[in-house]
Amino acid sequence: MPDLDESQGWHPGHSPWAVAFTVTLATFMEVMDTSIANVALPHIAGGLSAGVDQATWVLTSYLVSNAIILPISAWLSDRFGRKHFYMTCVFIFTASSFLCGLAPNLGILILFRILQGVGGGGLGPSEQAILADTFPAAKRGMAFAMYGMAVVLAPTIGPTMGGWITDHYSWRWIFYINVPIGILSLSLTSFMVQDPPHMRRAKQEARRYPVDFLGLVLVGTGLGALQIVLDKGQRDDWFASPFITTVAITSACAIVAFVVWEWRHKHPIVRLHLLKNRSFAVSCMLMLVIFAVLFGATVLIPEFAQEELGYTAQKAGELLSLGGLALMALMPVCGFLVSKIDARYMIWFGLAVMVFAVSRMTNLYLGVDFKTMALWRTYQAAAMAFIFVPINVIAYTDMPRDASNQISSLINLTRNIGGSIGISFVTTLLASRQQVHQTYLSRNLFEYNPQFRQTVTGLSNSFAVHSGPAQAMRQSYLQVFRNVQRQASVLAYVDAFWIMTACCLIAMIVVFFAKRTKPGSAAMAH
Repeated sequence: MPDLDESQGWHPGHSPWAVAFTVTLATFMEVMDTSIANVALPHIAGGLSAGVDQATWVLTSYLVSNAIILPISAWLSDRFGRKHFYMTCVFIFTASSFLCGLAPNLGILILFRILQGVGGGGLGPSEQAILADTFPAAKRGMAFAMYGMAVVLAPTIGPTMGGWITDHYSWRWIFYINVPIGILSLSLTSFMVQDPPHMRRAKQEARRYPVDFLGLVLVGTGLGALQIVLDKGQRDDWFASPFITTVAITSACAIVAFVVWEWRHKHPIVRLHLLKNRSFAVSCMLMLVIFAVLFGATVLIPEFAQEELGYTAQKAGELLSLGGLALMALMPVCGFLVSKIDARYMIWFGLAVMVFAVSRMTNLYLGVDFKTMALWRTYQAAAMAFIFVPINVIAYTDMPRDASNQISSLINLTRNIGGSIGISFVTTLLASRQQVHQTYLSRNLFEYNPQFRQTVTGLSNSFAVHSGPAQAMRQSYLQVFRNVQRQASVLAYVDAFWIMTACCLIAMIVVFFAKRTKPGSAAMAH
């Protein structure tokens, strides 16, 4: 077993923490870029003389290309070498960010956003695999804590930063700021990061195998189409749209065919057989659910603050900031604890806190204050610290050493899909439940309801001070209708938070299907 011993005794050549900082830098930049453009969308549309509906392809194009690259990033790393692949991704992301800032029209911007998504899609999986190989099992939790701060904190501060940049400068600067960070990341990566011996052997072996072109086409078609459905479905009224229906059918057929083909292929692009390890399967399922809840709440809280409470975009973004600080404080603590405590218990505790946090959000009302909403978000962020790190630890439990790229690729894929599902679900649920509640509340608005007549009369008397009786009466009816709409909207938000609470309760049961972890022991099979 000389090769195995060589791999076990391998050292990255530099401080593991310097390597961790180097690779986290680019991933933080990429994850933040998935959300930073959201608030700038109206500015982009106006600056390029396009409609807001057309401009949404700036977001969709990035997500689609990102989703396609995620599952095949492990195969690309094995075939071309992980360091070379990672540096190529950083270069593509940085260069395309600069070109996005220079884009003269919407079509060119969308093209460069596709390239940006291609570069960004390989960063997260490569970083996580680098951390898994750089750190010994006993210290891997702390490394994943640093990674967790990037992937959880970045989308939290992205909207706030995007709003501030577009308000004070230009939307083009949300892309230009990636350039110096990307150049620094490239320089540090070239000096700090090395491929371990087993990666060099994997590269030699991968090049001997034929390329699974059908697998590449199926995974690209299936996940790309799925991302279009999730991102555009609500805007196009889901299956009432022939386009969405066609894309959804295409996605379903391609994904099913991909799973069947890859499961039976001798040299698959994605090693789906890894899901036979129940700890890894559980970690993928938990990542899907938790990030659906996290991103769902990340959309709902600022939206409620702006739409119903009249907050500015910047103030709504500040609601999420306190949670980011809590996350930064707790991530290192959780990284230390995961080396001392069974990871399943930490996840269960984090999910319990998540249930408490999200259930508290069901107490929304039109008079809720800033401090209360910020505290709810802080509880949720604190819960994520206890969930994210141990999920990544159990994902590597009893897994072969040469599977680190595949593990990180699939974990990041489920995280991204979970976030997309969460956002799509809550926006659809809000629209439908608001209509249901509005219909129910409107049943009480009839002429012979004493409370309704009293409300209309009181409002009419107030409006009559500045207008005639007929105009005052019309204004009073309009005001009552607006109040019903607002109350229906609040009830729809409450419904969404109750469903997310139920998802977290189910996840609390699922977590114990994972294998017990032994703190401080090797997490990967050799």
